[in-house]
Amino acid sequence: MQFDGRLPVATDMTRPSYWRQHLWLASCIASLAGCAGAPRTGPVASPEAAITTAEAPAPAAEGWPGAAGQVIGRNEKLLIYQPQRGDRLEAIAARLLGRADRAWQISEANPEQALQALQPLVVPLAPLNPTGVRSNEFQTVPILCYHRFGTGSNKMVVSPASFAAQLEWLAQHGYRVIRLSQLVGFLAGREALPPRSVVITFDDGYESVYRHAFPLLRKHGFPATLFVYTDFVGTGDGLGWSQLAEMAQSGLVDVQAHSKTHRNLIERAPGETDDRYRQAVATELRAPREMLERRLSAAQVQVRHFAYPFGDANEVVLDAMTRQRYDLGVTVNPGGNAFFSHPLMLRRTMIFGDHDLEDFKSRLQTSRRLGAPW
Repeated sequence: MQFDGRLPVATDMTRPSYWRQHLWLASCIASLAGCAGAPRTGPVASPEAAITTAEAPAPAAEGWPGAAGQVIGRNEKLLIYQPQRGDRLEAIAARLLGRADRAWQISEANPEQALQALQPLVVPLAPLNPTGVRSNEFQTVPILCYHRFGTGSNKMVVSPASFAAQLEWLAQHGYRVIRLSQLVGFLAGREALPPRSVVITFDDGYESVYRHAFPLLRKHGFPATLFVYTDFVGTGDGLGWSQLAEMAQSGLVDVQAHSKTHRNLIERAPGETDDRYRQAVATELRAPREMLERRLSAAQVQVRHFAYPFGDANEVVLDAMTRQRYDLGVTVNPGGNAFFSHPLMLRRTMIFGDHDLEDFKSRLQTSRRLGAPW
C-alpha cells in the first residue's frame, strides 16, 4: 500500500501499526522541510515520478552491530529508513550515503531520540541547505591558523597545553573539525557543511607541529591542513620529509603549499621587471606543488590549496593562482567564510600564544545575522 500516493510502504493497512508508522513518516517529512532553512527553487517532480518500489535491505557492512534495517521508500531527494536495534548513525550514513562523516545530515533531518526509539528516519540524499542560509542568519566557517608550538613569550608560539584545551573545548561543545577541501563544494553550492564547522591549519612547517600538535590531532581524530614553504623543509627547526610523509599518510594532515621561499608575493625585488615579477610569482606557486607531490607521492598528496605568505595577494598573484588551477587560497584576514566568499581569498583567523580560552572561543565565528556588518 501507499501513503498519500507518495511513499511506498511494506506493511498491511489493516494493522494499527500501519497508521502509527505513517503519522510518523508525515512528521519526518515535515521535519525534513523545516531543516531546509532557505526556500528551495526549481521544478518539483510529480508524485508519480517520485515513487519507487520498496527496496530490500543492503548487505550488512563489516562491523555492523545487529541486523541491518530496511529502506521502505525513497525518491531522488530522500529515503525513509527503518532502523533495527543496534544501528548507529555513522554506520547508516556509511551504508546509505557512502560516508560515515555524513551522519550529521541524518541527525539534522530527524527529531532527537528517533534512532533510539527505532522510528523511521529521513535520510537526505541531496544537500538540504548547501548554502547554510536560514531565516535570520547564514553559516560561516572559521579557518584557524597556527604556526609554532612550545614555550616562550613569542606570540606566534602556542603552548601544547593551550592547544590541547582548545581542541578539547571544540570536541566537548558540538564543533565539527572539517577538512579544508570540503569548502570547495560549499563555496560552489554543492555541499552542505555541518553546523559549527571549523577548519584547522598550520603555516610554514615547523617541527613542533609534528612533536606537539600531531599527537593531539590523532587523539581527537581531527583533520588539519599543513601549509609548508618547501625551502624550509629539512632545515633548522623545519619539518623533515619523513615527518611530512608520516603525517600525510595518517590521513589526518593534508600537506599543501605555502610558496617556495616565503617571499611576500605582492612586493617586488629591487629592479624586478614586470615579466620577471610574473615569472617569480609563477615559480613560487608551481615549485612547491611539484616538489610536494613528487616527494610525498607515496601518500598521494595533491596540492590544490595555497596559503599566501604574510596573507597578501594581488591581481598578478590571483591570475597565477587561476592559471595554475589552485582551488583555494587563504589569507590572514580574520573572520568566517560564507558560501559567497571568494575561493582564492578566504579569511583565516590567527591563534596566538597569548590567547586564553575565552579569546579562542570569541574567534569561532560560525554564523552571522542577516544584515549585520561584514
